[in-house]
Amino acid sequence: MTIEQHTTPLSEHHVGDALMLIAGEWTEAADGWWIDVESPRDRTILGRVPRGGAEDVRRAVDAASRAFPAWRDLRPRDRGELFRRIADALEPEQERIARLLSLENGNAIRTQSRGEMQFVVDAFRYFAGVAGEAKGESIPLNPQVLDYSRREPLGVVGAIVPWNAPLMLSALKIAPALVTGNTLVLKLAEDAPLAVLAVARVCQEFLPAGVLNVITGYGSEAGEALTSHPAVAKLSFTGSTAVGRRVMEKGAERIVPVSLELGGKSPQIVFPDADEDWVVDGTISGMRFFRQGQSCTAGSRLFIHESVFDSFVGKLVDKLSELVVGDPVDEASDLGTIVNARQFDRVGEYIADGIEQPGVDLALGGLPPAEGPLAQGWYHRPTVFANVSNSWRIAAEEIFGPVVCAIPWRDETDVIRMANDTHYGLAGYVWTHDLGAALRTAHALEAGWVQVNQGGGQVLGQSYGGFKQSGIGREFSLEGMLDSYTQRKHVSVHLER
Repeated sequence: MTIEQHTTPLSEHHVGDALMLIAGEWTEAADGWWIDVESPRDRTILGRVPRGGAEDVRRAVDAASRAFPAWRDLRPRDRGELFRRIADALEPEQERIARLLSLENGNAIRTQSRGEMQFVVDAFRYFAGVAGEAKGESIPLNPQVLDYSRREPLGVVGAIVPWNAPLMLSALKIAPALVTGNTLVLKLAEDAPLAVLAVARVCQEFLPAGVLNVITGYGSEAGEALTSHPAVAKLSFTGSTAVGRRVMEKGAERIVPVSLELGGKSPQIVFPDADEDWVVDGTISGMRFFRQGQSCTAGSRLFIHESVFDSFVGKLVDKLSELVVGDPVDEASDLGTIVNARQFDRVGEYIADGIEQPGVDLALGGLPPAEGPLAQGWYHRPTVFANVSNSWRIAAEEIFGPVVCAIPWRDETDVIRMANDTHYGLAGYVWTHDLGAALRTAHALEAGWVQVNQGGGQVLGQSYGGFKQSGIGREFSLEGMLDSYTQRKHVSVHLER
């Protein structure tokens, strides 16, 4: 299909064709097929990206394999210096790339996309600074033996990222994988590839050909080919638990290490002494409303003590009612759009299911408007269900939309049981002035990341990852980098023979 044959109108922000990066060259797909990238703000076409397939993945992995020996042997401090230079070069590009991100995945530029692009710069600088920390140890066995370990890169890393925070998640794979001496084939989500391709274009100005390769395409085609390729030495995936299982199966077939950052249905527990405005603000942040709830760490199960339940829900509804849902590139918008029609419909189905539950209180929101400006794109309004049972579908399954379930509780032991009654275990939030209750709860929650009296995002240096079916491995940190992208080799040398 040529660019003139679109049946969907072109966006006023049309960017044309964006190409994949393979072996240092910007290229179309081998078979010449393309994927339209739709803007969820108004359902117009932003541009096209190649529909990469098995042949493109093969070329990318071959290029990464060829580039690996020289890149591995480059001094770590030199690899780190390249990423410092990339970060400097990205600084003046931040606004342009942030706007591109808002256009393609619908996140509001003021509340989300600018901060995400800033994270890319910060992440590149952070991992550049720890590039030389891939160290081994020596063991003093006796004077005749030199006994030591080395940390070595794995080889070609195959990485897959989703659409909800593609810049942040791509940076967390590109930087740690490359500064430790691996080469990378990164497969992007077809719904939001443009901003990451813009970052990759800057990266390629500094990196040798084949060190970083970026593929666009569908998971069932390019993703499956990447996870199956025999020359890929490590798989790193961020996305749904269902797809994560498939990635783990493919890794198990070849006995290669796999890192998974998967879904969540995270609890927020509000104690009776926390019925305050700042706590309400924190739970809104923890719910990731400013990303339309499209976050694996979204605290979408809000457990509120029954003594303050009505008061807290009232404050929550008042504050959410003040948020502006609108065009993601409009500075006035607090919330943007759901990423695509499929996810929009899925969120709507959950809301419809919640409305049908007996005894539920739809305190705010509901089904999306059928008329008016918001009906022109994939917009859902903040929705609050009160008096929800923890066993209901809307409380048990990951909705990935701006929907929160408020659940009353009375007993501390019981609320911890309910909070842990899920196969997920990514994040948790505790709100109270009682330090003892806060720490008891934080320690009892079965989650890899628990925040007390704050609802912000992850910070570089933290070891972030999930329990249970929310994932395997850690990101964001030095130790996460070492565990994910290096392997230990032990060397024992007898000095007198």
